Amino acid sequence: MSKSPVSYKRHRFPRAVTAHAVWLYFRFPLSLRLVEEMLLERGIMVSYETIRCWAKKFGPDYAARLRRKPPNPDDIWHLDEVVVMIGGRKHWLWRAVDQDGYGLHEIVQTRRNAKAARRLLIRLMKKQGCQPKRIVTDKLGSYRAARRQLMPTVEHRSHKGLNNRAENSHLPLRKRERVMQRFRSPGGLQRFVSIFSAVRNLFVPARSRHSAFNIHLHRLAAMAHWKGVAGIAA
Repeated sequence: MSKSPVSYKRHRFPRAVTAHAVWLYFRFPLSLRLVEEMLLERGIMVSYETIRCWAKKFGPDYAARLRRKPPNPDDIWHLDEVVVMIGGRKHWLWRAVDQDGYGLHEIVQTRRNAKAARRLLIRLMKKQGCQPKRIVTDKLGSYRAARRQLMPTVEHRSHKGLNNRAENSHLPLRKRERVMQRFRSPGGLQRFVSIFSAVRNLFVPARSRHSAFNIHLHRLAAMAHWKGVAGIAA
């Protein structure tokens, strides 16, 4: 069933301005004030607080409508977790990407144990609708325990050097964390990373050899899809 169009009712700015501001904020390592300045250069006077409200309201709506990669039982899941300090307290961002670097799922948790790893795998299997061909993790024993409980027949390779794909997937978010001067709450981090990853999945080509021309075509197609999602005439 197709989703209803995004509603911009009672918003005085044109939908193209709103969608462009949200795209700038989630696609590039820009602060809200920098997005405000970029819009001002185009003659659009809007406060950074308004842009924050747009990102919070429209970001999840856009992300829910973005094109997703179909699940494949031959996929290889790379799992990793990274610590994020929020209010002086450690939180763990658990992430899964496939063999092409496509983000599959992220979940913010307060613990780094087998229960947390199991929760990640349960959500992954529910979201993907199938089990992978193989999972690749670092040497954290929590993954091994969770895999034995939930997918005992799936091959598991545990080696830090094999999991660079998942570890490198944290780098774009780390850049955003510095620009935003850290996250304010676990809920804010979960909301942001879900939208951020969905936008990144759309615009970043798969990790394979492509010509510059094909990358250019990919980005043009991604932009056209984004405009369709936002309800903007191409």
